[in-house]
Amino acid sequence: MATVLSPVADVCRAAKRAASVLAQTDTAVKDGALEAIATGLEARMQEVLESNERDMQAGREADIGAALLDRLRLDEARVRAIAQAVRQIAALADPVGEVIDGWRLPNGLDVRKVRVPLGVVAVVYEARPNVAIDATALCLKSGNAIVLRGSSSASHSNAALYRVAYEGAVQAGLPEGCVSLLAGGGREELAELATQGASVDLIIPRGGERLKEALQAVATVPVIYAASGNCHVYVDAAADLEKAEAIVLNAKTQRPGVCNAAETFLVHRTVADAFVPRALEAMAANGVDVFGDEAVRALDRTGRVEPPIGEARYDAAGIQSMRTFLAVARSRYASQYAAGEVRSRKVPFGQFKKETAGYLRRLFRRAGQGKTTQIIAISASCPELARQLRGLESGPDGVWKKAEDQHGPDSLVAGAQRIARIHRQLQQEE
Repeated sequence: MATVLSPVADVCRAAKRAASVLAQTDTAVKDGALEAIATGLEARMQEVLESNERDMQAGREADIGAALLDRLRLDEARVRAIAQAVRQIAALADPVGEVIDGWRLPNGLDVRKVRVPLGVVAVVYEARPNVAIDATALCLKSGNAIVLRGSSSASHSNAALYRVAYEGAVQAGLPEGCVSLLAGGGREELAELATQGASVDLIIPRGGERLKEALQAVATVPVIYAASGNCHVYVDAAADLEKAEAIVLNAKTQRPGVCNAAETFLVHRTVADAFVPRALEAMAANGVDVFGDEAVRALDRTGRVEPPIGEARYDAAGIQSMRTFLAVARSRYASQYAAGEVRSRKVPFGQFKKETAGYLRRLFRRAGQGKTTQIIAISASCPELARQLRGLESGPDGVWKKAEDQHGPDSLVAGAQRIARIHRQLQQEE
């Protein structure tokens, strides 16, 4: 079955017709449809993986970054896990018709609060093809029709998964239009979907802040916005510190690109002296950048822990640290990519050099007023840019020459290597 592109309004109207039937569909029929979807995923594994590989190849060519590629990637284990999740949803109690509250009024009238389907749910998501099946299973189980609108970076994967879900659901007795896919449109299509108030009852975005902002700007349909996550790991005073170290490292590094990767670590003060130094060393060895409060920085033996962004962006001379500068740049480029303003999440190296050069020139001017140590403190720059700046700042009284004299050329080389590493990180999605 080919993926047919239909006007957004037509797709949504068809979903609305299907929703009226789904709301009254027996539990056994819905569960049978979910089992058909799970079976279809397993039976058509090769079709799904081949489609996903087309997206992966396009992503590699576009250099979208390791984290985004990891989100995009499907393999046999992941597809089987998706199928198992569908079966777990099928095994849940049917929420439709459940009485969740009730009371009798003084006049004898009985009032009941009963769960009913929403109608048509549109799910807008980015490069996470598993969402197509997860969201479909949840909507069908709860008697709702679903309109899927995925990212162009996962278009082949989304189409293959949609075909499996649609064919399995309809063959099991659910109405046509119960599962729909919007594919191929840009921001205009998103805006049209967000204004289908006559047929779409709810939109749920699964993506970054720019996607949410794009919907907020145009949506007339109700939208449920998920709050930005901040996943914490807490190490208590009674914790086994060896296990805690392994847990902290795994929580951050196993799959850094997923939304439940750890972002904040809290440590009980009574075990901080014993735990924090070893944890920081383990994270440094795995390439994790750490921003810590004053107490954490006092226990740091790696020399890599920075003040939190927003707490201490500037030194005593008012100079922004290079790593803060780069973190802000990384966030900005990621937002521009999500908004469709740039074609690749990879930061253009020319633009990176231009911005860094401007930053370092400002820093050098400050350093020329007696702050030469700041040149080394913020890590120099890439070798090519270092040569450019060396030319700009050459001469017996040049700031670069002063830095070399004070700190030695090896420090400048080390700084250049560090900035090159940070640039590689800039090319990857957080």
